[in-house]
Amino acid sequence: MNENAPSLISIEEARALYLEAGGAHGFSHVLRVLRLAEYIGQAEGADMLVLRTACLLHDIGRPAEASTGVCHAQWGAERARQLLAGHPPELVEAVAHAIAAHRFRNNVEPRTLEAQVLSDADKLDALGAIGVARAYAMAGERGSELWRPLDAASREGDAGGKGHTPVHEFLHKLSHLPEHMYTATGRRMAEHRLRFMQTFFEELEAEMLGAR
Repeated sequence: MNENAPSLISIEEARALYLEAGGAHGFSHVLRVLRLAEYIGQAEGADMLVLRTACLLHDIGRPAEASTGVCHAQWGAERARQLLAGHPPELVEAVAHAIAAHRFRNNVEPRTLEAQVLSDADKLDALGAIGVARAYAMAGERGSELWRPLDAASREGDAGGKGHTPVHEFLHKLSHLPEHMYTATGRRMAEHRLRFMQTFFEELEAEMLGAR
């Protein structure tokens, strides 16, 4: 990641906007998404100025969502428009659209390549070894159990509250993310990360049952 790469906002300026956001969606997540988006965007031919700016601002709405329940993607898009006022309107709108469309559980379809790359990069950070770590970090925040048998979790559906374990998260959300990737580069990376997660949860089950 090149900290001096073109962007409408610097990394340090962006970091200051995330002081209240921690855990799985803290600024370390933003930087990982930025690295992934730079890799995918360069491979796919995206406008890197728009893409980097959108990556740095994509989760600024997380604290507002936690406190008021607003959609962090929509809130963040509007806040980005305010923060970037004075820059060319077409750039600002491109950034705002990418932010509004990045959320997996959202009804805003990414219309631009930059929005698609950000969406892919954000989903990729929920997969692979990092995805496992994040799933357990969030389970710790909820106080949920570490494990449910794969067949039981599959039958139970998307459990809520403390009943929602990382196994549920994997089976009912994370394992389906590769189907929702927009770019060829993103799909390839998602399939690799999904294979790792599948192996992890199979190994976890075997160890929990005393089979290994």
